[in-house]
Amino acid sequence: MVRTEISLFMKNVPGELGKLASLLGDEGVNIDALTIQDASSYVQNLFQARGKSLKRIASVASYNSMRKDSADFALIRLLVDQTDRTIDLLSKNDYIFDIMPVMALEINNRPGTLAAIASKLGEEGVNINYVYGSVSSPDEKCLFVFCPEDIELAAKIFKEWS
Repeated sequence: MVRTEISLFMKNVPGELGKLASLLGDEGVNIDALTIQDASSYVQNLFQARGKSLKRIASVASYNSMRKDSADFALIRLLVDQTDRTIDLLSKNDYIFDIMPVMALEINNRPGTLAAIASKLGEEGVNINYVYGSVSSPDEKCLFVFCPEDIELAAKIFKEWS
């Protein structure tokens, strides 16, 4: 199922995740999925992408500076049950964020299920930019979030999958 992922940058300091979670929780917004990484790897990926495409977004010195500075920030990606409400809350509270479509799938918690999905995407020529997921118990379904390069083709594949 296509869902809207919210990506935001926050200071990488104690208490910031608690503030965000409290902001959402106090307003009755449930977080369905979440991943956090320090932003330096995000900036490093931008730098590597620039190198592959040869499209200069910033100078090498700027990227090296950003890489040092970005360790002070975290990149958070999340799915929530009330996207519009969350966007409104983030805007009112001066968070820097972006939204993008992703595929959120509940899959069986069995060996090889993820491999089959990823292989099918590969066979169809769909690159996966990133994926994250969670498992609550061996008997329950897992929630996995895929960010494919071609969301329309991935949606078609996943529709056929279910």
